[in-house]
Amino acid sequence: MSATIALGTIKGRHVDATLSLIQHSLIIVGLMVALGTFKPLVVDNTIADSQPAADSANVVEVPETEAIKPAAEELPLRLQRVLDFVSRRYRVAPEALVPIFEAAQAVGRERRLDPLLIIAIIGIESRFNPFAESASGAKGLMQVIPGYHLDKIPQGAGLQPFLDPVTNIQVGVHVLEEAIRWRGSLTAGLQHYGGAPDDPDTGYANKVLAEKERLEQAARRSSGARV
Repeated sequence: MSATIALGTIKGRHVDATLSLIQHSLIIVGLMVALGTFKPLVVDNTIADSQPAADSANVVEVPETEAIKPAAEELPLRLQRVLDFVSRRYRVAPEALVPIFEAAQAVGRERRLDPLLIIAIIGIESRFNPFAESASGAKGLMQVIPGYHLDKIPQGAGLQPFLDPVTNIQVGVHVLEEAIRWRGSLTAGLQHYGGAPDDPDTGYANKVLAEKERLEQAARRSSGARV
């Protein structure tokens, strides 16, 4: 009987030890789970708290108009007067004429050609419509025929270079320069440019030069005077 009691006592101790081990294991697992769920929260909160500061440190506020659009070259007073005259004569908004006049001024200076001559040709050819197209396929402000002058397109021009005001003026002036050199005079060069080199009356050249004279008169008058 004593052996039976002793055996029961030993079994009881083993059960108690086993239960104790299980309890401790559960406690440890519980702590690990608790710590495992708590740590990511702490890390996430730390990242969330620090993220705005990092973003704000890296953000540079740049005014869109200053960063994207460079300042345009101011037109001289004589061209401003001509622009006012052209705006009334052709009924075109001044804002639409400014880039055209700036391009005529820049290209004229580069090619040593009077910008008023360029502007006069634009008035006769397209009435300042950059999307004008003739029955023969001439396009843009100076009515350049693309098939004949693809070699004159400057590098970096867009997909529709002849409809771009600046590119069209560059190509048109190049064509005019070639015509003047080939024909030997401004009048003959204008006639060639206008597609009537054999016209004895030089009608096209007379029309362009008459328009240029009107522009010169406008340039000489006060900005408030009617032309």
